[in-house]
Amino acid sequence: MAMTMNGEALLPAAKAVVWAKLNDPEVLKAAIPGCEQLTKDDDTHFSAVVKVKLGPVKATFKGKVELQDLDPPNGYRIVGEGEGGIAGFAKGGAKVTLEDAEGGQTLLRYEVEAQVGGKLMQLGSRLIDSVSKKLADEFFANFAKAVSEG
Repeated sequence: MAMTMNGEALLPAAKAVVWAKLNDPEVLKAAIPGCEQLTKDDDTHFSAVVKVKLGPVKATFKGKVELQDLDPPNGYRIVGEGEGGIAGFAKGGAKVTLEDAEGGQTLLRYEVEAQVGGKLMQLGSRLIDSVSKKLADEFFANFAKAVSEG
């Protein structure tokens, strides 16, 4: 099952600050809902362990993430995949772009494409879309808070 999602968030910091936070594993770990571990393997590769609840299914995903098409401090593409055991798998990517906004703020835009398989597929696209939107909103609220704290 494939899904797409896009959106934007106005962040209370300059583009260079937002870029630095987007590349900081501690900031990302704190912002990603359910993230238990995020390790920077090298400048463009991360390993992650994320625990999520999708409807009746709880799963711990272990996966790899790679940053591609780096254009500091304007954006990048993030691609990854994770295995959730019996729950199934998730894989996809997101294009993230940063633009200067009024008052020294930054507009972050994202376009996400993802695929899920296994038991997760049985939940139906409406539930997965709803939970994915909620998790994305939670991530950006957490990330905006981290950015505003300096």
